[in-house]
Amino acid sequence: MDELDRDAIAEAVRQAEGLTAAEIVVVIDHAASSYRNVPVVVALSLSLLVPWPLLAMTTISAPRIFLAQLVCAALLLVALLWYGRGGRFVPGFVKRGRAHDVALREFTARGLTRTRGRTGVLLYVAIQERYAEILTDIGIEGRVDQAVWDGIIESILTAARGDRLRDGLIDAVRAVGAVLANHAPRTPDDVDELPNKVVIL
Repeated sequence: MDELDRDAIAEAVRQAEGLTAAEIVVVIDHAASSYRNVPVVVALSLSLLVPWPLLAMTTISAPRIFLAQLVCAALLLVALLWYGRGGRFVPGFVKRGRAHDVALREFTARGLTRTRGRTGVLLYVAIQERYAEILTDIGIEGRVDQAVWDGIIESILTAARGDRLRDGLIDAVRAVGAVLANHAPRTPDDVDELPNKVVIL
């Protein structure tokens, strides 16, 4: 995503916040985690199986079996680190959990809990995990049916799958702004408390 894309999303945020007292922050995370520990665990676990057939079917000495085990562990580690990059071996629920944890941290780190009316809203997207989430502070939480947020999230993910993340986020920001205009309308003394720029992690 280039600077023009980020500027277009930031402009959508500015326009959406013109309708509501809420503060909207967009965070795009290339990867919520590196998941490098998973290929390491798989490679070392598989290498534990190497000695057993050698002990049962050959007369190779223990030091040579240990050396074969080390070589297998190294080869497996290289292969799995290459093939497993991006969390290929990691179950979906683990990826979603890690992305959710990052979203919670970003919600606090971006000042969304310190807005005047506690009306902060975070749109978080983790590209590698193919995950999106909308988090709201207590001033918004419970006012909007979760199905509404889920629909917006699904539209972001659909756009991302079609390589249209920029357009999907712009549409999502506009949709969030329209929803918030009904539940937290703009007040005459409202001020823009947080930056509108897109945060890239």
